[in-house]
Amino acid sequence: MPVIGQSPRERPRLGNARLHHVTRQVDDVADIRIENCIGFVQVSVGIAGPLQITGPDTEGRYNAPLATCEPMLVASCSRGCKAFNAGGGVQFDVFDDAMSRAPLFGFESPAQAVAFARAVPSFRGDFARWAEATSKYVRLQGLHASVIGSKVHLFCSYFCGSAAGQNMVSKATQHACEMLRQSKGHLRVQDFIIEGQMASDKKPSWGNVKKARGVEVLAWGTITNAACQAIFGCSTERLYLTQMALKDGGIRNGQFGCNVNTTNIVAAMFVSTGQDIGSVAEASWSHLTSEYDSTTKQLTMTLYFPSLPVGTVGGGTGYPSQRACLDLLGCSDSPVGKRRLAGMIAAFALALDASTSAALANDTFTASHMKLARGGTHGPRRVKL
Repeated sequence: MPVIGQSPRERPRLGNARLHHVTRQVDDVADIRIENCIGFVQVSVGIAGPLQITGPDTEGRYNAPLATCEPMLVASCSRGCKAFNAGGGVQFDVFDDAMSRAPLFGFESPAQAVAFARAVPSFRGDFARWAEATSKYVRLQGLHASVIGSKVHLFCSYFCGSAAGQNMVSKATQHACEMLRQSKGHLRVQDFIIEGQMASDKKPSWGNVKKARGVEVLAWGTITNAACQAIFGCSTERLYLTQMALKDGGIRNGQFGCNVNTTNIVAAMFVSTGQDIGSVAEASWSHLTSEYDSTTKQLTMTLYFPSLPVGTVGGGTGYPSQRACLDLLGCSDSPVGKRRLAGMIAAFALALDASTSAALANDTFTASHMKLARGGTHGPRRVKL
């Protein structure tokens, strides 16, 4: 087994595996913060857009870097952008911004657990002071106790500045819990662990739908019938009826959330901008709604994400390629960059959902995938933006 800290030349061969492409840039790994790093796996990046986006401190035409191996994703997203641009573009707004950690406290009896839960308001100020002492950015937003038998899950919600904040809240909560146990002996805490699964870290859950774990954002835009006919090859009424049918199918299937394929954009933009790719799980729930005006024949589409765990500092956001992608989006050197990034992910996901549902509505979904994924011309594919 390779030893952490060995230089690339000292590390043993990985069996009979031939990883020439992975190790081709092996001299560039000195500043990479993972264990036993041997190089890189290249992921193709396509540029989708442009899309006219309006939101808090955001106004302009933007392109999205999509790190993906899936043909049609860039083309389809760009087509959706074109349709929304004809109707004025996409708007977004942000409702909340939080990162959570939920430590678990153990007690001798349910009675002691109940007493601890009732005491939470009395020590909230101390808990906040201890947690916030670990970083100049972290701020405690709320504490909520859930009693389960002789244990108490304490849901802690924080604001983390421009960072996504998973490590930041772990450090803050760890210190606060240790101080709580040391200084509040009358609470009779027997034991604690830093996470008891109430924060749904890197897992989809209804908890992350009800409370933000990341940025809570809403994006919306209008498609005119003329643009829908010219760009999508179907009417807005047909597109609306298709989206309603997809919603019905999702309900019957017990689908988690209501969308067409938003996670394609979430994953592609998470990879390109250096986000924690495991947090795609929390971001997998979104809610697409469609409203058709029979008088104007306009279709308004709205996409809601309760939890987009993103940041513009920390983790992989500092690596050169990821920083360049954040620069492209105008998110790297701005105090509002984190919320802008969440808004742009929602906006481009909305564009993809419009285009994909249109491909289903006009029966070009299969043919387009076969053309580009299997039977298309070899070599780089260019999308007219």
